[in-house]
Amino acid sequence: MAKEAVTKALLDCGLTYDKIEQAVVGYCYGDSTCGQRALYQLGMTQIPIMNVNNNCSTGSTALFTARQAIAGGIVDCALALGFEKMAPGSLSSVFNDRTNPMDKFMEVMNDTRGFEPSPPASQIFGNAGVEHMEKYGTSERHFAKIGAKNHKHSTLNPYSQFREEYTVDEVQNARKVFKYLTLLQCCPTSDGAGAAVLASEDFVRKYGLEGLAVEIVAQEMATDSPKAISGSSIELAGADMTRRATTTLYKSAGITANDVQVIELHDCFSANELITYEALGLCPEGKAGELIDKGNVTFGGKYVVNPSGGLISKGHPLGATGLAQCCELTWQVRGWCGKRQVPNVKYALQHNVGLGGAVVVTLYAKGFPSAPTPPPAKAFGYNPAVEARPISDKDYKLVIPSNAQFAPLPAAASASVAVAGFKASDIFEQIRTGLDALPEAERKANVAKVKGVFQFNVTNDAKQTQTWTVDLKNGLGSVAAAAPATKADIVINVSDQDYVDLASGKLNGQKAFMSGKIKVKGNLMLATKLETVLKSAQKNTAKL
Repeated sequence: MAKEAVTKALLDCGLTYDKIEQAVVGYCYGDSTCGQRALYQLGMTQIPIMNVNNNCSTGSTALFTARQAIAGGIVDCALALGFEKMAPGSLSSVFNDRTNPMDKFMEVMNDTRGFEPSPPASQIFGNAGVEHMEKYGTSERHFAKIGAKNHKHSTLNPYSQFREEYTVDEVQNARKVFKYLTLLQCCPTSDGAGAAVLASEDFVRKYGLEGLAVEIVAQEMATDSPKAISGSSIELAGADMTRRATTTLYKSAGITANDVQVIELHDCFSANELITYEALGLCPEGKAGELIDKGNVTFGGKYVVNPSGGLISKGHPLGATGLAQCCELTWQVRGWCGKRQVPNVKYALQHNVGLGGAVVVTLYAKGFPSAPTPPPAKAFGYNPAVEARPISDKDYKLVIPSNAQFAPLPAAASASVAVAGFKASDIFEQIRTGLDALPEAERKANVAKVKGVFQFNVTNDAKQTQTWTVDLKNGLGSVAAAAPATKADIVINVSDQDYVDLASGKLNGQKAFMSGKIKVKGNLMLATKLETVLKSAQKNTAKL
């Protein structure tokens, strides 16, 4: 994941890795010096590499630290990288033999609202929404509208983990996670990576990057004030540190919220998006519901919030989220986003918060407004803002230094495809690990034999659809918890339980197809080839 993100970031600006003078790498779940191991794939160039961990704001903390190195004149070109490989399910503590950094926060929540058998994060942010309803008359439907908006936006983002559109009623009536918060208002756990190259103005001019350059006009980080443990659920969720960072940022940039057109906001839960509207100054205190009802947080309104689909749809790999937001806003400022492009973007605002706590707020604008922005195809051959393609060997070779020693990771180290809330998840994970375990020669033979990309759209009991792709057409073959980068040769639509029954042999594939339990589009002959390959990859997978 890190290799792909950094390769794409370097391709974007036409640089090789040896131009990077310093790197800051963010992740939450991993051993020490994971950043070094990830970047050694691009070159062992002996640059300073720092690893940072700041809970959910880790990615933007890497960005903040790399920017400081540029702003302070320490280096002219720095890299910010964030990645995460997460365990399925809700977040939980890893180290239970020492004081938990959230202990005081949890004590305050327990004393004021009690503790329920729901994920702790959903309670912290969910209670903030409850307090908002109590104080200002906001309704549960306002939170459902946020979820529906972000899911709708996600349909145009090829990097989004979930790309299904839902009505407000469907969002509101989905499975409850905590009180009024439903599954479709909560971000999933995810694997992912993001990267950004930062440079000084002199460096940009030296390498002729004026047309591509997006300026960080202002950036602020803040941590909690005593209000966080004052007894207010809204303050416990980090509202005051967002206010502090935002106020300072607007003053530094000489603008107000009214000057901003597009915002990527930390919507780990719909409740946090709502309370953050007010903390960012998008509306007066208590008026977030009105902002939503007037359509001022989506296309056609005053602001467009989370055109990417936000964390709720895009996913939330903790170390990568802040850099994914940075990437989306960079594309928006450049005007590359196609059907999800926000018109006339002058200023783009990013908000990334982590409990415990830290928030980073960043303001972007075109670095050289008079310089024409080159088309994305010039660097990539396609538009990465609207099409998600894996990197090729050619791409990788373009960015690694010709004289550098490097340590590539083995090809078998593919990313987990587990997705919480789906029974089929375990089966796809078995397929992935089974394929990874095959000898390279056998994997190549499978690809040569099958020559097909298989897209599975699996719908669970909550009416949520997740896409998995089994690619036996490119490279050594792969499994991904996402839509394919190119059009699939065969698309299979099936319910979660029926997929499990098919895979275990309880449900006959031909009968399921004839009865309409599974719907197949494309080259039906490829289905028989896939079954043969999957049997060799995973002995426990009898049928598909």
